Amino acid sequence: MAVSDESPVYLKLRAGIAAAILRGEYRGGDQLPSVRAYAAEQGANPLTVAKAYQSFQDDGYVEVRRGVGMFVLPGASDKLRVAERERFLAGMWPRVREHIELLGLSVEDLLERETA
Repeated sequence: MAVSDESPVYLKLRAGIAAAILRGEYRGGDQLPSVRAYAAEQGANPLTVAKAYQSFQDDGYVEVRRGVGMFVLPGASDKLRVAERERFLAGMWPRVREHIELLGLSVEDLLERETA
């Protein structure tokens, strides 16, 4: 879900929607905001929002009900969590771990900082 500042806007929008699904703000059966409403809320182009929404449909997390809107599919949160964990572990964690090692941080340092 974490995306860099250089990432395309649709990936940033997708990450925000994914986080909302994972937090339970949108559950199975819930309707996502319309493309136009979400675009206005985020200050984005509706075509860019549509691209982000399409990626969720392509991945099987949402379904489109013609004339009604886009709805989160049952089990989407669990399926999305598995995919996002894999994306993190394969893509982000190696760089994070390398940086931790470069800085000479220990697990204790990290855990101490978390609670501080």
